[in-house]
Amino acid sequence: MILTITPNPALDLTWHVDRLTPGETHRADAGAVRAGGKGLNVARVAHAQGASVLAVSTAGGRSGIELASELGASGVPHRLVPVAGATRQSIALVDRELGDTTVVNERGVNPTDAEWATLVGEIVDALPGAQVLVISGSLPPGAPETLLPLLIGTAQDAGVPVIVDTSGPAMLLAADAGASVLKPNAAELVEATGIADPVEGARSLIARGVELVLLSLGADGMLAVTASDVRHARLETPLAGNPTGAGDAAVAACAVLYADGVRDPETILRRATAWSAAAVLMPLAGEISDDWEALEARLTVGPFTPNLREDSP
Repeated sequence: MILTITPNPALDLTWHVDRLTPGETHRADAGAVRAGGKGLNVARVAHAQGASVLAVSTAGGRSGIELASELGASGVPHRLVPVAGATRQSIALVDRELGDTTVVNERGVNPTDAEWATLVGEIVDALPGAQVLVISGSLPPGAPETLLPLLIGTAQDAGVPVIVDTSGPAMLLAADAGASVLKPNAAELVEATGIADPVEGARSLIARGVELVLLSLGADGMLAVTASDVRHARLETPLAGNPTGAGDAAVAACAVLYADGVRDPETILRRATAWSAAAVLMPLAGEISDDWEALEARLTVGPFTPNLREDSP
């Protein structure tokens, strides 16, 4: 079973517009509303691909009621801890003409100490049935610095590997606490480590004890960095679409393989890159295209050479 925790869930609101123009009024069809946050997206993707999952998170206020209702209708197995603070909202505006997405994320409300304790208790109760723990998403402002080390240490004591997708100082806390896999993007890696070179930044996390760093490079694919190797996977032609759930799909791929006992970095890299690309083709985060196997077959995998494409960011 893949056990996911989303410390800072969101009610995701997505609208598609013909062209997003700052300062102008836009018209759109009815937007999509769904339970979101990175860990919930990971659970959605893994569940849709037939994996056994349990998603643990919080819900509070009117937005939390909507989140709980939508998550219940989705069929994804879950446990939600009631909290006093309202669940945050996330707004995604998808520009059809440009093929890109603008996202506005509320920061979220920090649960009380008692609410955090209940959330941790849910994880402790579920760990005996888990093959991997995924901690995914931001932490709300004011969250205790001990939270990630506590969760990771508890999983380690239970013999369960931990995959973490977070940002800022929390990424370094996760590395120092013994996370097996970290999944930053390039900007998050620079922010956390202060190192501009992506490979050296990833290696700094490996030096802290991480087994594998999956580094998202956007249109330029993904890196798998270990203590002994760096591998790069990419499509020859970047895909246009909605990239908001691409990283979550990559984490889901890694989690599914880890739960099956797979540890080969290149195998994980191929599947993570394919699922990430397949997520870009879908209108909402938490879904991947059925064409992911064809995308995986199209991948070029080899040593990393920076600036492969002139249009790369």
